[in-house]
This record gives sequence, structure tokens and C-alpha cells, in this order.
Amino acid sequence: MGFTYLDLLILVAYIVGITYFGIRVAGKQKTTKDYFLGGKKIPWWAVCFAIVAAETSTLTVISVPGLAYLTNLNFLQIAIGYLIGRIVVSFVILPAYFRGELGTAYTYLHTRFGAKMKNIASGTFMLTRLAADGVRLFATAIPLAVILRGTVIAESLSPTNIYVLSIAIIALVALTYTFIGGIRSVIWIDVIQMCIYIGGAIAAIIIVVGLIPGGLTAAVSEAFRAGKLQFFNFAPEGGLGAFFQTPYTFLGGLIGGAFLSMASHGIDQLIVQRLLTTGSVKSSRKALIGTGIIVIFQFAIFLFLGSLLYVYYGGASITPDEVFPTFIVQEMPTGLSGLIIAGLFAAAMSTLAGSISSLTSATVYDYLIPYSKWFTEDNQVKISRIFIVIWSILLACSALLFMRSPQAVVELALSIASFTYGGLLGTFFLGVLFTRTKQIHAIPAFFTGILVMIYVILFTSIAWTWYTIIGTTVTVSMGLLLSYLIDRES
Repeated sequence: MGFTYLDLLILVAYIVGITYFGIRVAGKQKTTKDYFLGGKKIPWWAVCFAIVAAETSTLTVISVPGLAYLTNLNFLQIAIGYLIGRIVVSFVILPAYFRGELGTAYTYLHTRFGAKMKNIASGTFMLTRLAADGVRLFATAIPLAVILRGTVIAESLSPTNIYVLSIAIIALVALTYTFIGGIRSVIWIDVIQMCIYIGGAIAAIIIVVGLIPGGLTAAVSEAFRAGKLQFFNFAPEGGLGAFFQTPYTFLGGLIGGAFLSMASHGIDQLIVQRLLTTGSVKSSRKALIGTGIIVIFQFAIFLFLGSLLYVYYGGASITPDEVFPTFIVQEMPTGLSGLIIAGLFAAAMSTLAGSISSLTSATVYDYLIPYSKWFTEDNQVKISRIFIVIWSILLACSALLFMRSPQAVVELALSIASFTYGGLLGTFFLGVLFTRTKQIHAIPAFFTGILVMIYVILFTSIAWTWYTIIGTTVTVSMGLLLSYLIDRES
């Protein structure tokens, strides 16, 4: 059917409307507490939806169907692990964040260990988030690039430059409402866009089923015969070596997913910033556990959609990250395709906006407020907005680096995050669970975890799902060993 001018009109209207809405709900931004923490008065259910949108919107909508198109439903095992990890975070790590006035996740490390450990952890978060969300921004540019290829713009721009233009457009829109409205705008826009893209996925399933001869029964039967509906993978062929090299095994998914979720939702400022906006442990706990339940449902929808697209296209050779965007542009009814693409962009922009806000809040709370005398109550919001612009530009530049990656973007982003998550999570565990550890133990333990992960990534074929648990185990073990040896010597 193609992407018509009506679809384009809907897309533009939606982007303009959602940006205007974000500005309207912003309220007055007088202090950094208003700008980065929403005055700590955001309802828990809104934070719950916002977290789900921020963590999975772009990657889920675009890349997860492509992953199922290539493989099967094994990825859903990781989603179950995600729920387990969030429950652990809710009762082990979250209470520590509400003791005192914390601006970031890493302020806790300052209180527990000292300024050096806090600065190292916050800096590591910034580098990791810059890379991982560069991937997310690139993933968001894919559907826009698919649309622009069918317009007159394609006549004057190369495929690479079309991606560059797509990235610039999305980054600019996200920058606009984040710059003006802060985290309050980001969260309330997330609430709307999550409903849009989940509704769009359900609509896509209904449409693709209608296009397959024989309907749902025939589609499910064909997907089952092709192995696309396989959920559990208890024992991959090849013995123990294959077990640790296969990312989507049952134990690997449960354990790896749990540890990855403990890291991403327990010590990553992108998520912790949102949890702090609720103002209480009880509310943030409800929000966090709620996200685990929603994410399982959400992954199931998009993986099933990918399996149906495999049946519809007959297993044709299509770039996995372009399967769903291509279907939207070419096969969805006029008007509906524009709304779904609009939902994709809104989801992506809110994810990007959340990243911009979290990076800037870490810069402000962890580096400017403690060390800069010229950062005062009179200029704090103005200076914060300068860093909003700087981080937006850096994220756009980061996205350009991933345009030629052959790996599915969802796996690429999670692999990047897993690289440092183990060291960070292990350091938090040393602080929360073990009272005898000090900064002199935590810092070398953290770097040991990172060095081990460099070796694991560069010189082994261990799957990315094991990265976080390996890094966490090494960090905690080294911290405890050093605390024993150093205390014994002294």
C-alpha cells in the first residue's frame, strides 16, 4: 500500500502534538529537583509505564520482531529473568536510595564509600549510556530512513546520508521538549507513547494474520513447523561449551536476565532517576515490579509478531531490523501505518529524552554541584539546559557509529550495557550487603571486574547474557578478598 501523504501528515501532526503536550505538562522548573526529579511527586503508575517505554520502546518495536524472524521465542526466557531481577532490586537496593536526599544512583556510593568511587561509577555510567543509547537512537532512525527512501529526498541523498538526516531529526525533537520540560515532560509523554506502540503492535498482528492464507490457525501452524514458536531451550547441543556460548538458554536467560535487570534497574541512572521521582520506597517498588510484568507481556507480543512476519514473507532474506518497519510502510492500511510509525518515533524520542535527562542529571549532581562554586540556585536550571544540548549532540554522534553494525540492535545495545554493568552492580552489592568493605577495597574490585570483562569479550565466545553475572561475581569476590587481606595486614 505504501506510505502515503496522509500517513506523513499523521506522523508530523503526532510529533508536533506530543512535543507540545510535553511542553504543556512541564510546569515551572525552578530548581534541579523540579527539572530532574519532577519535585518527587510523579504517580508510581506513570513511572511504571515510563520505565517500560524508556527501556524497551525502540529496541522492542523494531529489533525484537526481527530477532524472532531470524530465530524463535527463546528471547522470552530473558524477560522472565528480568522480573526476578527487579524483585531483588526492589527489596535489596531501592531502600538505600531513599535514605537522605539523593540526586543520582551514584550519590549513594559517595555516602557509602567516598567521592572517588562515586565519580568512577558515574563516569562509567555516562560512557556506557552514551554508547548503548547511541544504538537505540540508530534503531529509531531505521523506520524513518525506510520512509525517506520512498520520497524525493532519496534522489539527492545517499543511503548513509538518509540515516544521518533521520538521526538528526529525531534528536532535535527529543531535545526540544527535554530542554524545556525536564523529566516531568519525559515521563508523561512516555505514558502516552507506550499505549500507542503496544496498540500498534496488536493492530499489526491482526493485519498480518488477515494477509496470511488460512488466517491465524494456518499462520501458527506454519510458524510452529518452522520452529519459530520454540520458547524453552534447556540443553543446546555441544555440551558445556555450547551452553555458555548460546545466549538464549533457559538457565542463561533466567540468571543472565535477572542479573542484567538488577544492574539496569538497580544502578543505572536512566531508570533510578525515574524511580526517585515517586518520592517513596513503597511507590517506587510498585512501579519497578510492575514493569517486570508488563515487559514479559510486551516481549511476547513483539516476538509473536516477528514469527508471523516470517510466515508472511516466507522466510525471505530481509535485514532483521527492517522487517517490521518495511511491513508497516508497505502493507499497513493508509492512516494506520502513519499512526504506528508516529508511535515508534514518540517511543524513540522519549527513550532518547530520558537518556539525555539522566546523563545531564548525573553531570549536575555528581560533578557540578559538589565541585563548582559558580553552580548556584540562581543559574542551576540554565546551566543544566546547556548540558542537555551537549549530551544531545554527543548521542547523535554516537548513533552514527553503529550504522554499519551487522548485529541486531537489541543484542548490540544489551551487549554494550552488560560490558560495565557487572562491575557497577558488584560495587553496589559490596556497599549494600557487606558492611566491612571500604573504598580502598571497592575501587580495585570494580576495575578488576571491568578488566575481566574485557578479556571475556575480546578473547572468549561466552554469550552476552553471562556478562553481567561474571562481572558482578568477580567484583564482589575481589572486594571481599581485599577487605579480608587488607584488614588482616592492618
